[in-house]
Amino acid sequence: MPKFGLSSSKGDAKEAFAADLARRLLLLSDAIIARSKLPIRTLISFCWLLTVGGGFIVLLNYQESAGGTGFTPMTWPSASALRLARGQDTLIMFAHPKCPCSQASLEELNRALAKTAGKVSVRVLFFKPAQGSNDWTNTTLYRTAASISGVTALEDIDGQEAGRFGANTSGYVVLYKPSGDLLFKGGITAGRGHAGDNAGESALVALILGQDSAIRQTAVYGCSLFNKRCTTDTTTPP
Repeated sequence: MPKFGLSSSKGDAKEAFAADLARRLLLLSDAIIARSKLPIRTLISFCWLLTVGGGFIVLLNYQESAGGTGFTPMTWPSASALRLARGQDTLIMFAHPKCPCSQASLEELNRALAKTAGKVSVRVLFFKPAQGSNDWTNTTLYRTAASISGVTALEDIDGQEAGRFGANTSGYVVLYKPSGDLLFKGGITAGRGHAGDNAGESALVALILGQDSAIRQTAVYGCSLFNKRCTTDTTTPP
């Protein structure tokens, strides 16, 4: 029986560290300028390099900060309005329609499906507030998911299904056997918005193909799934 560890994330700690580092670098730059006897142009150049380097560290920490997860049931939740597929595994990805990080998650999903040749039933559920406008999910991200062969894109009103499956972060994936037993949970990218080979996508492909995998749980990288005020959309109008 595969073992699934407790879902946890160090994302909040990393982001707090990055913010504190940026603040300290700015204070350090001010102190250097105030106390140094070097020419002002030299000081400005030095402090600029210091700030750019600090900004890079902050960005790197953000990209590597995993999102939070809730409790994912070991067996298919009976309260779900979704139904298990017959004779093949069922995969669900939960996404925020305006999360720029999730474009990479969809790219990895597309790659995984290309390798598994229709052996899995796939749905991508997009969070939508109950009071959201009619075009809340009218984004390129939603249309991209709907255009992937074998994928059904659906709206998840107020994230009801996401709550049943423990999804708190956009890009979270669950895979269940036809019997309803959980096979995999987590993300399928190596970082926020980072497409490319990664342990999650490799494990997902292996499990769909009926192969064994030592990895059954991975960190998920993306925006908060339940952000009702999100206006960011890297997409273009239809």
